[in-house]
Amino acid sequence: MASGGYGDTSQKIDYVFKVVLIGDSAVGKSQILSRFARNEFSLDSKATIGVEFQTRTLVIQHKSVKAQIWDTAGQERYRAVTSAYYRGAVGAMLAYDITKRQSFDHIPRWLEELRGHADKNIVIILIGNKCDLENQRAVSTEDAREFAEKEGLFFLETSALEATNVETAFLTILTEIFNIVNKKNLVAGEDQGNGNPGSLSGKKIIIPGPAQEIPPKSKMCCKSS
Repeated sequence: MASGGYGDTSQKIDYVFKVVLIGDSAVGKSQILSRFARNEFSLDSKATIGVEFQTRTLVIQHKSVKAQIWDTAGQERYRAVTSAYYRGAVGAMLAYDITKRQSFDHIPRWLEELRGHADKNIVIILIGNKCDLENQRAVSTEDAREFAEKEGLFFLETSALEATNVETAFLTILTEIFNIVNKKNLVAGEDQGNGNPGSLSGKKIIIPGPAQEIPPKSKMCCKSS
């Protein structure tokens, strides 16, 4: 069971997980982040310039996990930041807007970039945002789920506006990373050396097999109004 408040506390941090948010501009990446990090949603959100990140500390299986979520502009001209942006990331959230087919059609290209720059064992979740706009839907849940299953990704539909599934999406990816790292630490045992367990840089994260569980359908999509 995971819990955690907004803002960082002074407690001891057991792990720091860097997670990147990628996808076309205007799909709501910054809104997803502010909903998770501060439980806020701003209607007059401005486009992200360059890169910014926010943190939130949660407790997962009695360990304190600081999630460091990086958000970047979706525009092409910021592509120069990619290698630094992906460095050290152990998770990625690949977002599209369910009302903009083009943002979903670009997902394979984002996935290709991610796989080209990030650690090959990075944990990835596909996110269909803005599911509160069901009447404007242009991407079916089935299409997205099929793509996610084919690529071995987790998948959820979210609404940053209504706070639907945002928490679940982050917890899904952070818990998966946590379990992988914990298994790895058990296997490594005393051979860890004196490395800081809270730092994952330079450590290989092994994901057992490409077939990852997709959350049950009932949790996956928003209820139609």
